[in-house]
Amino acid sequence: MALKKFKRDTRQRQVILEELQRLTTHPTALELFQIVRRRLPKISLGTVYRNLELLAEMGVIQKLDIQGSEARFDGSASPHYHVRCVECGRVDDVRSLPAEPVHYEVTSVGGYEIVGHRFEFMGICPECKRLEAAEDAETRPPEGS
Repeated sequence: MALKKFKRDTRQRQVILEELQRLTTHPTALELFQIVRRRLPKISLGTVYRNLELLAEMGVIQKLDIQGSEARFDGSASPHYHVRCVECGRVDDVRSLPAEPVHYEVTSVGGYEIVGHRFEFMGICPECKRLEAAEDAETRPPEGS
């Protein structure tokens, strides 16, 4: 999504958005800061944080508040689900489910006006599984002993 419809577009905000939308890794602000600095060497971490928060508030990106870990950011604001590795914290999009596998026509619950929902899968990512398998192979006694 272009930022032209927003009152104060800045070069920094545009670069942050472009770099975030190129990624599928759902980076933290620090991880994105390190990437953006390649294009904008003088940008500060605070500027990246502020712009990510603003882009999330505007609905251009998603801020993924994951319990017990640093927030991650998703360059796609369209509704979709995520899977998080319980070992390393990696977050990926879930692509093999329908767009709304859990859809309720709920407008209020317990006096709350419902404005949305979040659904997250948890598991062990392929890289962590590979590392675990390698560690298991190293500690397993040789066959026939």
